[in-house]
Amino acid sequence: MATNPMIIAPIYARILSKFPQNFAFCFAYGSAVKKQLSKKQEDNMIDLIYCVDNPTKWHEANMKENFSHYSGLKYFGHEFVARYQENFGAKVYFNTLVPMEGVWIKYGVVATKDLITDLLEWSDLYLAGRLHKPVEIIKKSLNSDLQIALQLNLQSAVHTALLLLPDTFSEYEFYYTISNLSYLGDFRMTFGENKNKVENIVRPQLLGFRNLYGPFIRTLNDYVEFPVLQENNKKEEISGCCSQDVSPLAKLHHLNQLPRWPQKALTRFWNKGALKQDTEDVLRALAYDPDCDLIVGQCVRDIVFNSSARQSIKTIATAGFVKSVRYSSKKIWKMFS
Repeated sequence: MATNPMIIAPIYARILSKFPQNFAFCFAYGSAVKKQLSKKQEDNMIDLIYCVDNPTKWHEANMKENFSHYSGLKYFGHEFVARYQENFGAKVYFNTLVPMEGVWIKYGVVATKDLITDLLEWSDLYLAGRLHKPVEIIKKSLNSDLQIALQLNLQSAVHTALLLLPDTFSEYEFYYTISNLSYLGDFRMTFGENKNKVENIVRPQLLGFRNLYGPFIRTLNDYVEFPVLQENNKKEEISGCCSQDVSPLAKLHHLNQLPRWPQKALTRFWNKGALKQDTEDVLRALAYDPDCDLIVGQCVRDIVFNSSARQSIKTIATAGFVKSVRYSSKKIWKMFS
């Protein structure tokens, strides 16, 4: 990612000024940040993620400035909070329903090393999934490893989506499939989230998705027989028909580009019987399987379910009982409104 100075919205500048400044990367996401269908942005909470090199020191400094943000876990000390962050759930610590600068915010803290792991390996597909979609970068990273990981995460999303899609599809279906990766298997989607959430994200942010994925698509088009997506000069118009090579050789290429954890999940799935094969053999066999898309989808679904369930349980403690009930009530109200 580029390292040139950024101009950020005044609201974000004011919010960031209330926190310790020793963070490496920060982004905002959600319906209050990026336009969604049927959403009034001013009625929603701003979601922030702080990526920090040393969670212990960051929580220590943040507790001195914002002690009230934390649940009862704060009484165990900053070292306990940092350990709780890094050893449970998706390795993110959230403080939620925090009033600041006339708005409500929820902010998560993640260690730089843990974010890089999720981006590269999809070990949780938690923050990696949020970064599949357009977000507001509040502070760009100067860490070259993190910059590379952010780009490879997008590349992995492209390869995974193409494995799930047929030989012909629309541009909307392509971005919808990418956006839906982090919601496959998320148990919160069964109750507490709008069933049209992914559509509400994709349709109003078409240009944002093109900006994110255009470079990868152009590069991929140079190496495949059938272009994945054609360039669309009409900026607001969705391309009607796109195509891809769905031969076993093309599928094998995409399978080989998947992150480590989906490949491990595919290997475990394939080796349920008596015959045990290594990952290379499994991916080769899977490329010829007519149910390749279903198997890949199920393995991604399992990763998302496990991480979302663990993180949601973890958040009950980080938010505290009262805030957890209030936050869940707001989610349910939004689902039916």
